[in-house]
Amino acid sequence: MLEPLQDRMHASCVGTCLMHSEEMDRIVNEFTLPASGPMTTSSIPSSRAPALPVDAYDRRFYGGMAVLIAMIVFVGFSPSFYLAPAFHRATPPPLRIVHGVMFSSWIVLFAVQTALITTGRVRWHMRLGIAGAVLAAGMVGIGSVVAVLAARAGHAAPGIDPLVFMVVPLFDMVVFTVLVVSAVRLRRRPQAHKRLMLLATVSLVGAAATRLPLNYHIPGVPLFYAFGVVDALILMGVLYDVVTRRRVHPAYVWGGLLIVVSEPLRLAIGGTQLWRAFARFLIGL
Repeated sequence: MLEPLQDRMHASCVGTCLMHSEEMDRIVNEFTLPASGPMTTSSIPSSRAPALPVDAYDRRFYGGMAVLIAMIVFVGFSPSFYLAPAFHRATPPPLRIVHGVMFSSWIVLFAVQTALITTGRVRWHMRLGIAGAVLAAGMVGIGSVVAVLAARAGHAAPGIDPLVFMVVPLFDMVVFTVLVVSAVRLRRRPQAHKRLMLLATVSLVGAAATRLPLNYHIPGVPLFYAFGVVDALILMGVLYDVVTRRRVHPAYVWGGLLIVVSEPLRLAIGGTQLWRAFARFLIGL
């Protein structure tokens, strides 16, 4: 009686393993196969040089966006963080160093994840995504704490009350959380996943954009300049979809609207007496 039972258990195990293997292969194929699907007899190249599939352009676009974002962050934070000694700036306090390292790690991780997809290492991309989710959770926590401490110390964009300005980085954390959680939930839908991850990363660029070289003597300019940089990056993704697919993916529509609408919304909320009372409560903790 034991032998038939063992045979059935072995068959069940093999069937389960095959199901997991088939599911993994399906996800890998969605990431790596051209948009036209697997090669068939009708898709065998002719004597003409074939056009690049959309997925090939995707890899170039998202790889280029990763580099562009990294450049903005590096230029923006070089004087106060990356190259602080060269600019004769004081070394940031330990908490700000941890904050800077964590947020910089996200930018690097986004570039690495994009490179892994570009080179077809989808399984490594999926494994590293677990570390990304843990990192994102830590970033939200430390980002919120640093925002409150900055307001307590009176730090804000020129011409803006620190209590009002505190709503900007705190809203960044809310928007970032919504986008990352949505991307994780849609991780088995690569087209939505990669767009949401790009938008999540773009939502963090505002802090670096406020520090880019510009005229800081005009009150409020750095903040609106930062919003403009973020919106321009979103627009690049939207235009890329229009050019390559003749339509805009819903992830860009809803995720992009979330970021753009939140910009005036957070300023409107920050100017209310209710927010000021809440902000005073936070900095008093």
